Amino acid sequence: QLQFVESGGGLVQPGGSLRLSCAASGFTLDYQNIGWFRQAPGKEREGISCITVDNYGVSSDSVKGRFTISRDSAKNTVYLEMSDLRPEDTGVYYCAATLTLSTCVYIGSVVGGRDFDYWGQGTQVTVSS
Repeated sequence: QLQFVESGGGLVQPGGSLRLSCAASGFTLDYQNIGWFRQAPGKEREGISCITVDNYGVSSDSVKGRFTISRDSAKNTVYLEMSDLRPEDTGVYYCAATLTLSTCVYIGSVVGGRDFDYWGQGTQVTVSS
């Protein structure tokens, strides 16, 4: 079965850091653009960061400068390093893949993620004091 497995979420205080992992099962990540999404309670899923097949990372304005996306081909895993976390970062975080480069580059404009595939179960991030 082709899917992602997200991990690394948890409860963190404002200003804290977390590293999320997105491991692929059944396929290699090297030929896919990989995006991270966030779904806050009562809101639609929004794109926040994406890494292209050439390992160019882009982020939405809401997380730019605080979140960093990276890829480890040897581990077939994509990471999302999150720092300076804020309560508004709370939500379920998902990763998914797309073959469409423009969709990845404009990840900050993506809502829902219909052009992405292989969704996992997500990992919960809660930022609270």
